[in-house]
Amino acid sequence: MRIQPIKTKADYEKALSFIESNFNAKPKSKEGRMVEVLAILVEKYEDEHFPIEAPTPIEAIKFRMEQLGMSNTDLAKIIGNPARVSEIFNGKRNLSVKMMKVLYRKLQVPAEILLGV
Repeated sequence: MRIQPIKTKADYEKALSFIESNFNAKPKSKEGRMVEVLAILVEKYEDEHFPIEAPTPIEAIKFRMEQLGMSNTDLAKIIGNPARVSEIFNGKRNLSVKMMKVLYRKLQVPAEILLGV
């Protein structure tokens, strides 16, 4: 296979096929180096053609809670009370800076997501 920029869906599928069939190639072999370069090109193509939007702060909090096996009651112990959690999840209250700091520190929710940047 010749390495070149991925411009079309056919180029993309061809690159994926090569990567899949040579995935276990030794890193310093010709095939291994080609897989490494093609993976970078595939990533660029995917970023341009299949962008993934960042989650909203609420989606990120709920996802992190799910990962940690937390309930709304558990979250209430961290940011206030159950009514406050309900208001935030229903869009009736915004996160305060203090809440964002706590969520960042205790749940490791990225600050840029909490800030909506």
